[in-house]
Amino acid sequence: MVKEFYVICDNIRSLENIGSIFRTSDALGVAKIYLCGISGKPPHHKISKTALGAEETVSFEYCKQIGRLIDKLKRDKIEIVALEQAENAISYKKFNSEFPLALILGNEVKGISKKILQKSDKIIFLPMRGKKESLNVSVAFGVAGYYIVNNKNN
Repeated sequence: MVKEFYVICDNIRSLENIGSIFRTSDALGVAKIYLCGISGKPPHHKISKTALGAEETVSFEYCKQIGRLIDKLKRDKIEIVALEQAENAISYKKFNSEFPLALILGNEVKGISKKILQKSDKIIFLPMRGKKESLNVSVAFGVAGYYIVNNKNN
C-alpha cells in the first residue's frame, strides 16, 4: 500500500468504471476504496470483467452518504482532494500530494456536487487540450492517481 491513499467513488453509475477503478487502485497500492451513493459494489460480473480480480485484492467499503464519510475521514486527519473541473481547482501538476489522502471521483455526467466540493480540502483538475470537457472517470483517475503516487514530494 502507498502511504494511506484512499479513493472515494461518488455516485459512479458504470459498473465497468468501478471495475477499472479497482484495477488501477490495485496497481497504485490504494489502501481502500469507498463506494458511495449509487456506486455499484462487488460482487458483480460487470465489475469483475474490468477489475480482473482486483475487486478481491483491494479493500472496499460501501458508504451511502459521502458527506458523513468525508467528515469521518477529516476527523482521522485525512486530506480530502476532489478531482473535478471547478473555478477554484488547480492543475493536478501543481498539486503537492501529502498522505494520508483521499481522492474523490465523481459521477460520469454530473461530476461532484458543489456541496461535496465545498467539503473538500483541495480540488484538482486535468487540463483538456481538445474539444471534450473531460476524460472518462476511470481514465482521469489513472492519470491523477499515478501523478499523486509518484509526485516528487513523496
